[in-house]
Amino acid sequence: MSDDFDLAFGIVPAPAENYLSMVLLVDDQVMICEAVRRALAGQPELDFHYCTNPLEAVRVAAEVKPTVILQDLVMPGMDGLDLVRQYRQNPSTQAVPVIVLSTKDEPAIKGEAFNAGANDYLVKLPDQIELIARIRYHTRAYLDHVQRNEAYRALRESQRQLIKANLELERLTRIDGLTSLGNRRYFDEYLSLEWQRSLRKQIPIAILMIDVDNFKKYNDTYGHLAGDEALKRIAQVIQNSLGRRTDLAARFGGEEFVAVLLNVSDPGASHVAERMVAGVRDLNIPHGSGRVTISIGIASTLPAVGYTPGELLHIADQALFRAKMAGRDRIVIHEPSAT
Repeated sequence: MSDDFDLAFGIVPAPAENYLSMVLLVDDQVMICEAVRRALAGQPELDFHYCTNPLEAVRVAAEVKPTVILQDLVMPGMDGLDLVRQYRQNPSTQAVPVIVLSTKDEPAIKGEAFNAGANDYLVKLPDQIELIARIRYHTRAYLDHVQRNEAYRALRESQRQLIKANLELERLTRIDGLTSLGNRRYFDEYLSLEWQRSLRKQIPIAILMIDVDNFKKYNDTYGHLAGDEALKRIAQVIQNSLGRRTDLAARFGGEEFVAVLLNVSDPGASHVAERMVAGVRDLNIPHGSGRVTISIGIASTLPAVGYTPGELLHIADQALFRAKMAGRDRIVIHEPSAT
């Protein structure tokens, strides 16, 4: 398919090793970043880096010096089209090809993206073969533009080593190594950005505090290896229970997890929580004479000036405590005042 793509543009492709691509993906969702990384894995001429904080994207692009930028349109704290315009205004990125990724295949949105300075538009997640073909095409066009030379080759090789180390560091600082969910640091950053956006747009935000019931006893009985395996399976249930890409699940610490739901009613948040509780029950992980279960505390609010995400988190934790005291394996909802 890539050959057909090249011929459609009148290109006679050079050997792949002559085109070293540095792909920068800007997307706040760690799971999307991981999916794209896996799609590009095994392509020796493609190096990959991602940035999950849109406010840092221009700075990261200036450091990474990508040959192609993959750009999400919907991110916390930043409009994707505004970010494309910033690339075009920055001398270090103004000529770098930008491929916009969107969940919508609508002509009006495509037109806005191209008017903002995008070079291409793909509905995510795109087919692996098409994604690689588009990246190669835009890389070749870009490298022809900058007239790459031997000094550039040497720079790229040094960048390969640097980015390899930085990518692993990025994974370690934002992804929980055991469960592959976001970690506490990523959760704190995400909640802060989404709180500010919810405050501006006046949309509700909900937090689910999730705890595995009697997990210390489980570890003492079955061992820590079994405990780790149980946490991984529970984390997958929690992730699969989220219905929208704007929702986030993270490991809060130990056997405790947390989820952030945006623009959702109390019944909607309760439905997601019940799905999690039922899903963990259905795992049928033996625990004494019963099975492993979870308890969930829910708190939601309409953000207001003077009210902080930390306060909402505390109220969700109090609701979780009440769920534990009421017998575990259940949810408790508490709706705090927005003032």
